[in-house]
Amino acid sequence: MNNIEELLWDYIDGNCPAAEQKTVSALIETDEVYRLKYEELLKINREFSAMELDAPPMAFTYQVMEAIRAETAQKPLKTVINDKIMMSIVTFFAVTIMLLLVYTLININWSVAFSIPGNMPGIKLQNLSAYITKPVKEGFLFTDLLLALFLTDHYFRKSILLKRV
Repeated sequence: MNNIEELLWDYIDGNCPAAEQKTVSALIETDEVYRLKYEELLKINREFSAMELDAPPMAFTYQVMEAIRAETAQKPLKTVINDKIMMSIVTFFAVTIMLLLVYTLININWSVAFSIPGNMPGIKLQNLSAYITKPVKEGFLFTDLLLALFLTDHYFRKSILLKRV
């Protein structure tokens, strides 16, 4: 594009300052080359204004939106908890509870166990206070707290997902 066309396009679009507009309008009135070029560019500008913009077909828009939806669906929103790890934790606690139950049942004196409830001289329990120290109690309570938090989180996530569907 030459300098004349750029100057005339700026004049047609209204992008030039007032002093330059006066100069260009004077050139259009006096110079034949400027007037012919101005009329040609003005005709092209009217044709551009009359044209309608092409819109993509609906199928294209739908396919693009589906591709975007599928792309975001592939990204995981949270990490998956390994079932083997969960089963090992459950197994550990189940075995621990079973061992405590068996230990308690073995140490009961069954011949005297069903005597008068207030006086049971036949039942001998070992002194477990040496084994159950403060750090052991705190560790057990901390583990129980973590499991309770995990279960409540799992419950609420499930209820939120059910509400979305």
